Amino acid sequence: SGLVVALSMALAAVLIVRPAHAKSEDAKASPTEVSVDNFTFGPDTLTVPVNTTVTWINKDDVPHVIASNDGVFKSKALDTDDKFEFHFTAAGEYPFYCRIHPKMTGKVIVQP
Repeated sequence: SGLVVALSMALAAVLIVRPAHAKSEDAKASPTEVSVDNFTFGPDTLTVPVNTTVTWINKDDVPHVIASNDGVFKSKALDTDDKFEFHFTAAGEYPFYCRIHPKMTGKVIVQP
């Protein structure tokens, strides 16, 4: 019983410490990725410098189509784990949405 409690506490400590540590070293935690998960974009607003490529990754079990409100970019239908990339070469705000689920919205802010 004491061993179970000790192991549980050790595991909890690892789980609490690991995500913060993993973010700084793990390329998957890149600030240039937008996760499409549970019918939301995460983050819903992403700020990047000019000449940055942003990658959207569909983690949902249904397809999504990423499109900018002003027609600057549009993906094909993204199935689960599919990715879409767009290289931002001009500063500005780029609101986007899912063409299949228009209530899903987000924004990329590109700074000079």
